[in-house]
Amino acid sequence: MATGIAPARDPNTLSNYTTWICTHTTANFDIIFDQKRLVGSVVHKFRSATDSVSQEIILDCNHVAIGDVKIDGKPSDWELLPPLEPYGTALKIRLEQGVKLNDIVEVEISVQTTEKCTALQWLTPAQTSNMKHPYMFSQCQAIHARSIFPCQDTPDVKCTIDFNITSPLPVIASGLPVRDSLGEPLSHGKTIYRFHQRVPIPSYLFALASGDISEAAIGPRSVVATSPDKLRECQWELEADTEKFIGAIEKIVYPYAWGEYNVLILPPSFPYGGMENPIFTFATPSIISKDRENVDVIAHELAHSWSGNLVTNASWEHFWLNEGWTTYLERRILAAVHGESYRHFSAIIGWKALTDSVNHFGHNHEFTKLITDLKGKDPDDAFSSIPYEKGFNFLFHVETLVGKQKFDSFIPHYFTVFKGKSLDSYEFKATLVEFFRSDTEASKALDTLDWDTWFYAPGLPPKPQFDTSLVDVVYDLSRKWQSLPGSSFKPQPDDIKGLTANQIVVFLEQILLFERPLAPELSKTMGDVYGLAKSENIEVANLYFQVCLKAGDDSIVDSTAELLGRIGRMKFVRPLYRSLQKVNRPVAISTFEKYQDFYHPICRAMVEKDLFGKKAI
Repeated sequence: MATGIAPARDPNTLSNYTTWICTHTTANFDIIFDQKRLVGSVVHKFRSATDSVSQEIILDCNHVAIGDVKIDGKPSDWELLPPLEPYGTALKIRLEQGVKLNDIVEVEISVQTTEKCTALQWLTPAQTSNMKHPYMFSQCQAIHARSIFPCQDTPDVKCTIDFNITSPLPVIASGLPVRDSLGEPLSHGKTIYRFHQRVPIPSYLFALASGDISEAAIGPRSVVATSPDKLRECQWELEADTEKFIGAIEKIVYPYAWGEYNVLILPPSFPYGGMENPIFTFATPSIISKDRENVDVIAHELAHSWSGNLVTNASWEHFWLNEGWTTYLERRILAAVHGESYRHFSAIIGWKALTDSVNHFGHNHEFTKLITDLKGKDPDDAFSSIPYEKGFNFLFHVETLVGKQKFDSFIPHYFTVFKGKSLDSYEFKATLVEFFRSDTEASKALDTLDWDTWFYAPGLPPKPQFDTSLVDVVYDLSRKWQSLPGSSFKPQPDDIKGLTANQIVVFLEQILLFERPLAPELSKTMGDVYGLAKSENIEVANLYFQVCLKAGDDSIVDSTAELLGRIGRMKFVRPLYRSLQKVNRPVAISTFEKYQDFYHPICRAMVEKDLFGKKAI
């Protein structure tokens, strides 16, 4: 009979993590670039979580080559269970004798990654910015850590990690460097890099990167790491705001818990804006826009240091607890640095992204709910802006109900109660209601909250009343464009004088909302007069290309294909392919075929599904 063990809350893991709980992992890997694989071993310490005599450990595993398995230093019997897609082939390890409640066993597994590993991307020198050395990086969210090594691949389990990584090139990991053994030279031109993650983290935050990487300071507790040829421009982009962001969120929640906050700017095939790997945020080079206009991504990933990394969704069905909270905190950071109107401005941009995602899935689709049903499904299929923006709007609604000052007192309470833990939406609800129980006014306000509708209704939530002071000027400009042809409006460069790049983003998003697209000659005029086609800010350029494609402007097809060959961030890649195929499907397909090896496996699979209705195998 189990003691103090709740049923498994995560449907996307095959592991028996409620019976055994991993408390520490040691990853020993040699990065072999010419074979495009990691070779080594992983050592897990498991604590028995039941008072029954448990004799088998089941771990998530997917396309990993296993050599042998040892328990407390002795060889153990093991087998791979039949595959269960999309979750892989679970590894079952048998113990010779039962283990009692709270006893510890050490399991060492000899492993190699394979060419089917979905968590790693291997780049040739030609795919990097300076074309000198190969590069490797990982992306384990949501359920890809199991393709690197057998593990309890669920956000409902957290453990500390030691990294011992051998490589001919510098290594970065999601832990603090062990300074007294940093970069120990070995034979054959390789070096061993050691890192320790003292704060327990879930498997999806396991991260590695290795390549031609240099570092420069961007604050008193922060560095940026990237290719040497890009170092100075990356440093300039981030040094003005990083410490401001950290100071702002520490006042909102509580002090930063991870020691250092650093940023790794990855090669352009990285599929996300950023990934909140502890110690080192992995970030897209598309934030290096040479105008400091896209560093909001860093505010978001930094906020994950509290929301997601310290306080974690128990399963991907409750992903909004990670991303909705993080988007909320990101915008509170921006308000602290730039003013409250900027928070609303960012939320308006987010509402457009939310609307697009709901339209893409369909207003009644399961994946448009705040709490989704992912049983038997791949969490990657549900990935969109919905948990980010619907989650933000839910928290913004709660803030409005109880009052901002009162909600501010709840924020550090929530992150203290669940620090180091994983939770689901029902625990969030119970904690919120209990916190305000003694406050009659706030409690009555929460009684009006329709929890079931917010949690389970598909489609868009009620739209809040946002402060539009920063968008009114671009709304007015978009209406002038909507009046063409036939009005007296004549576009001039001064139309956008003084506007920030993010305001231009909102302007272009408004153009995309027109029921009647611009005529092709008008989209060309917009690009020529406003210089949008030549913008180095990819947030601007990709939206302008979408405007042109919606207008049916064939002249933008080649430029779109060229952009798709130098950026792998799904935020840009997927909408551009969807738009391109409507104008010229053969070019969309040939472009994908040309660049598919450039894209990260996650991105490649999702674009193939967009274009062909299936995922890459």
